[in-house]
Amino acid sequence: MDEADFMRGRVYGADHDDAGPRPDRAYAELVGGPLDGLLLDVTDRADGEPHEVALTTEIGRYGPGGRALYARRPADGRRFDWRGDAPGAP
Repeated sequence: MDEADFMRGRVYGADHDDAGPRPDRAYAELVGGPLDGLLLDVTDRADGEPHEVALTTEIGRYGPGGRALYARRPADGRRFDWRGDAPGAP
């Protein structure tokens, strides 16, 4: 199993020991980029929010502390498409 297969179906930001989706939560799939296949927990978000997210990652273009930028897909609110990477906060 390679890294991409290992990460698929896991929840972004969850502890490694409990990284699978939970039935009482709502998720959106991250599509493309360094976090491709991970699930983003959107349970406590207002319907349709957020439209864009900047998620910390160690595997993007800017390395540890960098951000992967994702935007909600207009036709399918359960998916966020990768828009690029950004450096982390100074």
